[in-house]
Amino acid sequence: MKLNSQNMDALKIPVPRYDRSQIRIGIVHFGVGGFHRSHQASYLDELLNRGVARDWGICGVGVLPGDRRMRDVLRSQNYLYTLVLQHPDGTRQPRVIGSIVDFRYAPDDPEAVVDLLADPATRIISLTITEGGYNQPLSAVFDLVTAALNRRRERGLPSPTIVSCDNIVANGEVARDAFTSYAAASNPALAQWMRDNTKFPNSMVDRITPVTTPEVIERLYSEFGVQDAWPVAAEPFGMWVLEDDFADGRPPLQKAGVQLVDDVSPYEAMKLRLLNAGHQGLCYFAYLAGYRLVHEAAQDPLFAEFLSRYLDSEAMPTLAVIPGLTEFKDGLLPRFANAHVRDTVARLCAESSDRIPKWLLPVVRDNLQSAGPVRLSAAIVASWARYAEGIDEDGQPIEVVDRLADTLVPIARSQRDDPIAFLENRLVFGDLVDQPRFVEPYLWTLDSLHHNGARATLTMLLRGTES
Repeated sequence: MKLNSQNMDALKIPVPRYDRSQIRIGIVHFGVGGFHRSHQASYLDELLNRGVARDWGICGVGVLPGDRRMRDVLRSQNYLYTLVLQHPDGTRQPRVIGSIVDFRYAPDDPEAVVDLLADPATRIISLTITEGGYNQPLSAVFDLVTAALNRRRERGLPSPTIVSCDNIVANGEVARDAFTSYAAASNPALAQWMRDNTKFPNSMVDRITPVTTPEVIERLYSEFGVQDAWPVAAEPFGMWVLEDDFADGRPPLQKAGVQLVDDVSPYEAMKLRLLNAGHQGLCYFAYLAGYRLVHEAAQDPLFAEFLSRYLDSEAMPTLAVIPGLTEFKDGLLPRFANAHVRDTVARLCAESSDRIPKWLLPVVRDNLQSAGPVRLSAAIVASWARYAEGIDEDGQPIEVVDRLADTLVPIARSQRDDPIAFLENRLVFGDLVDQPRFVEPYLWTLDSLHHNGARATLTMLLRGTES
C-alpha cells in the first residue's frame, strides 16, 4: 500500500487521528532530515493526535541540492512518512507522522519562502542545519530569514522565535549571534530590531537516528505492507529540553513530554559530555579493531568497560547534578548496544574536528583545572589521531570524512616519526600540547595503537598496566 492521504485509512499501522486539512502552518523548519523527522516532528504529531496545536503544523524548507529529493518524496506522499522505533528486543513500532504539511525547496522560489517566513501565522522558525556552527556556507538560510524578518519589521509585525535544534553548545546563543551579525553587515536597523524582538531559546535534543537504509524501506513494506519511499528509523528513547523563552507563543510542548526549563545548559552538558563524547570514546577504537556497527562494539565487554570507565571517572565529575543524570548515564550503553538501530561506526567517526573540541575537550579542560583524571580522554584523542591516518589495522583504507581532512590526514600520517604532530594543531586542540598530564597518556596510547593495536591497548588501559 503506497503511503499517501488516500490510502491512509487502509494501513494497518497507527496513522494520524486528526484532520490534516485543518492544520495551519505555524512552524517553518530548515533541514528536514532523518533527525527532524524522528524527533521534533514526532513531538508535534503527538500534540496533534491529542487534539491540540492545530495552528502549529510544520512546513519544511530545503536549501541544498540534496533537499530536492526530500521535497519530491514528501510531496508524492502528501508529506506523510513513517517513523519506525526499533526496540532492543526486536520489536518494531511503526507510526505514520502527519505534522509536516508542506515542503518548499527554496531555490525554486525564494520569494515564496520569504513570504511564508514573513506571514504572521509563522511563529517559530526551527533549524537542524549544522553540527559545527553557523559559520559554514549557510548564507541561503540567513538570506531568507533576514529578508523575512526585515519585512516583518517594516510592516510592524511580531518577530517569530528562532529555535535551533542543532547539536552544538549553547545553540540558541550561537544562532542569535550568527543571525544578528549577518543582518548587521547590511542592515544595522534590522539587527537592532532582532536584538529587541527575536527570541533564540537554547535547546537540547536527543534521539539516535541512523541514516535510512534500503533495508528499512524493504522491511517496512514486507512486515507492515507500507510502501514509503523515505521512512525514518530510530531508537525508542527521545528527549527534548527547551528554554521556555518565545517571542510570539508556542505549542503546549510539555503535553508531549518536552521539558521546558529556564536553563538548558546543564542538560546540554549532560548530553554532549556523556552521549556524544561517549560515541567518540567508542568509535575510533572500534573502527580500528574492525567493528563497523555501533551495537557490535558496544556489546563487546572490553569496549563497554572502557566507555563505562570514561563516563564514571572523567565525564560525570564535570557535570552539575540534575534530575535524571544518573539514569541518563546508565541508559547509554544499553542504547548504544541496541542491535536493531544498526547505527554505523563510520557515522560517529565523521566530522571529528567539529565534534571532539565541542564534546570531549570540555571534559578534559575541566579535569585539568580541577586535578581530575584525563587518562582515558587522552586515549580517546589518540585513537582519533590513529584513525585519522586513514589506514586501519589490516592495512585497509579508511575514508576520513572531515571538513579538515585535507590537512588532518597528512599530519596524522607524519606522527609515526613525530608523535606529537597531531596534537600540535592548535586550531583544533588549543594549548593541550602544553599540558604534560594530558600529553603523557596521549603519547603512550598512540604508541601502543601503532605497535599493539586497539584491543591490546584498551586491555592495558583498563588494567592500568601502561607505562
